[in-house]
Amino acid sequence: MRVSIIQSTLAWENPDQNRADFTQKLAPLAGQTDLVVLPEMFTTGFSMQAGKLAESMDGPTMQWLAAQARALDAAVTGSFICSEEGRFFNRLVFMRPDGSFHTYDKKHLFGLAGEHERYTAGKKRLTTEWKGWRICPLVCYDLRFPAWSRNTIGGLATGFRQQYDLLIYVANWPSRRAHHWRTLLAARAIENQAFTIGVNMVGTDGNGLDYSGDSTIIDFGGELICQISGQEDVITAELSLADQQHYRQQLPFLQDADIFTLH
Repeated sequence: MRVSIIQSTLAWENPDQNRADFTQKLAPLAGQTDLVVLPEMFTTGFSMQAGKLAESMDGPTMQWLAAQARALDAAVTGSFICSEEGRFFNRLVFMRPDGSFHTYDKKHLFGLAGEHERYTAGKKRLTTEWKGWRICPLVCYDLRFPAWSRNTIGGLATGFRQQYDLLIYVANWPSRRAHHWRTLLAARAIENQAFTIGVNMVGTDGNGLDYSGDSTIIDFGGELICQISGQEDVITAELSLADQQHYRQQLPFLQDADIFTLH
């Protein structure tokens, strides 16, 4: 599967400008990719102004995602500020070319920024299928909590199986903790024997925080496939499901994992 990561600056709290900028960045990918990954809150930056910026599920960002997926003939994913039934969510959308989609609401809200005071946490993890791949998309702070990313169901006694092949984190992760970002992405790839993608913004946000980006694709053994640091860029990489399956067969570590249930 061909996967494209889009590292970009974000116009602070300006959805129209961000959608227009991403339209230009995505256009050359038509027919050249199968999946496009955008940053967290890609229309606004990591803003706590939920009441001012939130959109409904039939608003302009959902319409834009559907139009982009259709034009590219590829799935497109990223998160935006969503309003539903009087509550606000940091909601990731996985949009397909036919207009069908799945959503994931960020589970771990970033207390240091007061995200938990403005947004409602999600309760269910998403695993979706695309092009024969099982994909688990998560959001930013989720990266720090490995149990939420866990890639196993059962064990030798109960019938072991793996939940996903590709793990995705969309983020606004500041430069001051870039070492944590890079290290934790590699750790999630190794411990889950899964291709792992992290897509971050770059530049400076409206709160004066700097972002080095470090958007990354890592293979199932923790080896770096590509990384974008300190600049805007678009990279497309081809990932091999067969190579991953062979690696898992040769090193079946996950079948020995501890069994537990998240509540």
